[in-house]
Amino acid sequence: MESLFEASPFTGYVYPNETIIPWTVLIVVYPYLTGLVAGAFTISSLYQVFGSKQLRPVAHFALLISLCCMVTVPLPLLLHLGHPERAFNAMITPHATSAFAIFGYAAAFYVILLTLETWFVFRPHMVHQAQQRTGLLGWYYRILSLGSSDLSLNAMRYDRKWLFALAIIGIPGAHGLHGYVGFVFGSVKSREWWSSDLMPVIFLFSAIISGTALVIVLYVLSCKLRKVPVDLSCLKVMAYSLWGFMMFTLLLEGVEFASLVYRGREGIDVIMQFVEGPLVVPFFILQFGIGSALPLAVITFLIWRGSSGTALLVGITGSAILVLLAVLMMRYNVVIGGQEISKTARGLIAYHPPIFGREGLLAAAIVLVIPMVLLLVMVRLFPPWEEAAA
Repeated sequence: MESLFEASPFTGYVYPNETIIPWTVLIVVYPYLTGLVAGAFTISSLYQVFGSKQLRPVAHFALLISLCCMVTVPLPLLLHLGHPERAFNAMITPHATSAFAIFGYAAAFYVILLTLETWFVFRPHMVHQAQQRTGLLGWYYRILSLGSSDLSLNAMRYDRKWLFALAIIGIPGAHGLHGYVGFVFGSVKSREWWSSDLMPVIFLFSAIISGTALVIVLYVLSCKLRKVPVDLSCLKVMAYSLWGFMMFTLLLEGVEFASLVYRGREGIDVIMQFVEGPLVVPFFILQFGIGSALPLAVITFLIWRGSSGTALLVGITGSAILVLLAVLMMRYNVVIGGQEISKTARGLIAYHPPIFGREGLLAAAIVLVIPMVLLLVMVRLFPPWEEAAA
């Protein structure tokens, strides 16, 4: 039987079973996708619940982004399993003490919630298309509209009430969905790099900034492809949100690391060896320097100067791309980094992810591309720009 894992080189005292990294890059992609779901839904909810009118051009687009990412979330876990068909056993034989088993119910609930909210948002579009289209596409929209063609004021008022209720329920649902991922890692006491009470909060706030950054990048790209001007007031509000959440996230990460060093728990020597050695490039340079400090400085300068036009557009979009890289590296440093420190606290393991294979970088990249392909299809079927203009 072909092995799913590759043995990793190590230094110091390491148990034999630790030379294999069981949680690979697919498990890195999993919390990254859930973070994009929570962040994109936050942008949508700022309009649906809190009435931020500046975010109207991207509110429904962000909802579609959240739905497409959420549908893809279970995929890296299923690919990682040797027998993915056994994943359904967690649904039919629930195990209340397993966080991963509970995830099946949480994910199913949130997919249903996102689907319902998307249906209420685009119901007028479905009705119009069902009345105007013929053939197979016409039947498709008629089925989706559930045979309802009522677009009266009372019906639309009823839809808005449901939208508001679903958005309110979805806020704790989205944030709880990703916060639980941090809870899974933070509750593993055998790993000093993971065991932290702040881990769920850090995962949650980093999720918000990653989702916000993705909405910024995709919104600017969509405007360029549609050859329409970018709404700079909308872009500024998203930039302010990104800036504020980034400040808080960096503060939490600093407090977590300072707490880890100050407590001086068992294994702190090898952790410091890990931080000062293999973690220098992925953490200090890629995650903190290029991915966090640089975009934070750029956005701060743009806000302080009151920039507008091309400078604002390029600066914020470039910063958002770097933030996406930083959060991806944060997930990698947490998931892989926690396994590179031996349980004996006297050795380090070096993991080099393969390019091909089910656990390779290519498979992880394909999983990350799938939500974008789904989004391209969804935007064609349910144009969010028409709903925003209406």
